Amino acid sequence: MVIAMFWGCVPARQLEDSKAREQQCQEENAKLKDSNQQLNTGNNELKANVEKLSKQVGDLVADTTEQGRSSRRLSDLYNELMKSYDKLLANNEKLLSGNTEETRKLISQLNDLQKDLQLKEDRLRRDSLALLEREGKLGELRTSLEDRQRRVDELQGILGKSDSTVGALKKAVSDALLGFENKGLTVKQDGSRVYVSMEERLLFASGSTAIEKEGESALQELAKVLEKNPDINVTVEGHTDNIPINGVLPSGARDNWELSVLRATSVTKILLKGTTIDPLRVTAAGRGPYMPVDPANTTEARKKNRRTEVILSPKFDELLKVLEQLGQQQ
Repeated sequence: MVIAMFWGCVPARQLEDSKAREQQCQEENAKLKDSNQQLNTGNNELKANVEKLSKQVGDLVADTTEQGRSSRRLSDLYNELMKSYDKLLANNEKLLSGNTEETRKLISQLNDLQKDLQLKEDRLRRDSLALLEREGKLGELRTSLEDRQRRVDELQGILGKSDSTVGALKKAVSDALLGFENKGLTVKQDGSRVYVSMEERLLFASGSTAIEKEGESALQELAKVLEKNPDINVTVEGHTDNIPINGVLPSGARDNWELSVLRATSVTKILLKGTTIDPLRVTAAGRGPYMPVDPANTTEARKKNRRTEVILSPKFDELLKVLEQLGQQQ
């Protein structure tokens, strides 16, 4: 009886451990999705900000140009008034000895001209100060725009580097697993990720979590590629069909979700066994029947859905650092 109770507790503990690992995997996967969404949102906001700043610079350039034209017109008018003023002074000296009434009129005109000239000088001075202030603001905006453009260029460079890295990774994985692609294994690139999808027939017997010999060979070849690419994060996702499990499988799984988690864990262990891959890079997750590649309720569709996917994605630490710096500048 003691022995029976002992063996009855073991699956329960394993289930609790599996559920804990499943929860952890789901949280980490959600974080990765949120991070990817934030990157895309941050990139779109940066582009919008750059367009907005470019328009502001264009408006300021137009305002500055108009202000400059106005300043030049006032300067020309000021020069013409000075010439008139000099002529009046010359005529005034001649008229001082002449008719007194005419002299008073000319003096009054001269005073009016002086007042008008002073007003023009004050306006010209104000416009000159305003022009200098606008030029200063324009310089600040240009500097800010150049800095933001530099950050955007740096961001695009990192994204381009990431795309190049993913492309090279996809080729390396495809070359390493070339001998398995007609045996239930496919390699594809989707955006910044590489998906290695392995059908159930390559890895597991029906309802089992023990990996078949040929499937283990494929995983070992994949592990060699991952060892050479330490900057790649790995997510192992188990998927099942939608046919319910009756009772408890020999593996201890009582439903499809538990079976998918246990299979993902089995694949993860083979990838790490005898390698230098850092376990912190690897996440094991179970999707059960909830992410089918073919939603049709047919035998062929269920066969496609019974699979394990190894998802490879580059680390975005450098990219997140640039986005954080841009956020601080805002």
